[in-house]
Amino acid sequence: MKEINGSSVLILGYGCEGQSSHRYLVENFPNKQISIADLSEVSPVEDLPPPIEVFTGKSYLDSVNNFDVVIRSPGISSSITELISAKKEGVNVTSETNLFFSECPGLIIGITGTKGKSTTSSLITDILSKSYSDVRLVGNIGKPALDHLRGADPSTLFVVELSSHQLEDARYSPHIAVVLAIYQEHLSHHGTFADYVKAKQNITRFQGQEGIVVFNPIHKESLGIAEQSRGKKYRFGIKRAKGLQCYKVGNTLFYKPAEANPVAIIDIKDVPLFGKGNIENVLAAISVGVLLRVPIADIRKSIYEFKPLSHRMEFIGEYHGIRFYNDSLSTIPEATINAMEALGMEVETLILGGFDRGVSYKGLAKYLINRLGLKNLILFPTTGKKIWSEISQLTSGQKKLNKFNADSMLEAVSFAFANTGKRKICLLSPASSSFGLFENYEERGELFKQLVKDF
Repeated sequence: MKEINGSSVLILGYGCEGQSSHRYLVENFPNKQISIADLSEVSPVEDLPPPIEVFTGKSYLDSVNNFDVVIRSPGISSSITELISAKKEGVNVTSETNLFFSECPGLIIGITGTKGKSTTSSLITDILSKSYSDVRLVGNIGKPALDHLRGADPSTLFVVELSSHQLEDARYSPHIAVVLAIYQEHLSHHGTFADYVKAKQNITRFQGQEGIVVFNPIHKESLGIAEQSRGKKYRFGIKRAKGLQCYKVGNTLFYKPAEANPVAIIDIKDVPLFGKGNIENVLAAISVGVLLRVPIADIRKSIYEFKPLSHRMEFIGEYHGIRFYNDSLSTIPEATINAMEALGMEVETLILGGFDRGVSYKGLAKYLINRLGLKNLILFPTTGKKIWSEISQLTSGQKKLNKFNADSMLEAVSFAFANTGKRKICLLSPASSSFGLFENYEERGELFKQLVKDF
């Protein structure tokens, strides 16, 4: 196995993926000498033997040059000085993603993009499960891929959600690559948008002529990633255009077979997902289903029965006459705009703000000041201040929206109940990451839901 080509192995980062790598090596390569390095303290894992050495604290990176192999966890950038130096010294710096690709016996369908990966991956899994007996959803959706290799064979299909962190040093590409829309995100990890896109490019970089890439050519970055593939191109889009295999006409989604008439798949009213972005996700999933010869009736049934994932334009309910939606996973401006568009002009109160990753909010600010029906902005630090500054500059300081600075979710929910009209919508769609006030987007969304229900 070329990914583990030495006897001493350092697992760098000991979160879910690091523990998964440890478990896989112990089960499949019991003679490897495994050590662990992590900035935080490392607690023993019950089903795993203790490592040879453990390096923690500020100096946890000091020993990376002393190992044959370093397995990088996704949260640690591959471009840090210590790893670059280790590579120059001949250390094989790899990742859990590379281990998985090198060991996987089955067909891999990989999905990347900035938003919509989990929804698209989950829907693809549902569609394929109608025709295939062993379909496994793994990856960035919270299921470390190596944990799910046991018992797999060439007939197993793996649907793999792939983040930029997982792709940045990838040496392999999936058999079928699905590239969704790409916007600015994770700039604190990658440094620049160009480097972020470059990381995503690995999803097609290593495809051969037998590979397939599914993409919407209207998105510049997605098109560029698709064009570097040596495989077949399969295009989808919201509007019917030449060369598209899946598209929307009126209120119906279609598939266009080669040299045959278009086939209606499903009416928009029967799709249990809101918004333009989600329709693109559905078209991508249809494309994969068609490519892998799932019957149209089964594709239609899978879409109709699909259960939307939590924290993605999730309807909480109507309380005191106000409708509440939880869109905590919208961590970039474009996702918040998509949510606003999907829910219509009844959105009167919008909860924004969170951790600053260096993303521009000018486009969002311009959208919000021209948005009909929107009256109240509830702003969390630190990007709440940044968003309001952009709005103030565009309106020359004239107050056009009610602003409330919240330091807790309870303050935000209390203001929403007091200031949102009957039969109107309060939407949590932060356009920012959660770190700071909240541990992650799940905690943020769950707290919002609980406080709304208990108010």
